[in-house]
Amino acid sequence: MSNVRDEGPILLFDGVCNLCNWWVQFVIERDPEGVFRFAPLQSEAAGALLAEHGLDPGHLDSVVLIDGDRCYTESTAVLRAGRHLGGGYRLLWPLRFLPRRLRDWVYGLVAERRYDWFGKRDQCMVPSPELAERFLTDSAGHEGGTTS
Repeated sequence: MSNVRDEGPILLFDGVCNLCNWWVQFVIERDPEGVFRFAPLQSEAAGALLAEHGLDPGHLDSVVLIDGDRCYTESTAVLRAGRHLGGGYRLLWPLRFLPRRLRDWVYGLVAERRYDWFGKRDQCMVPSPELAERFLTDSAGHEGGTTS
């Protein structure tokens, strides 16, 4: 998977979470150059990347941003993704100076309640044919977005 990281930032997300799927769509709409790639945390591709970075593949409460050799979770992942998007979203970058414990506490409150507040899907998002190339595939060649 190491060659995958050289192609741009990768967002790993909870594929059955409606809020997480909204976040992916938000990023896609603001990334016309197609810099970001994606994989649901439930996919083999995400599991391999998480293991490579020493993270538990069973931990599905965080968005994860892999940017080159670095891996970011929770609020830092969201802030760094906004920084990549540029424009007005870069204005959120100074929030990184807030204590991470505080940022991640707020992030954790939302993460713990995301299914109650935003709902849950029966299976991971299936990307449209136009977006399929931006989603990592598992070792069998299936789109990362098609696992359940």
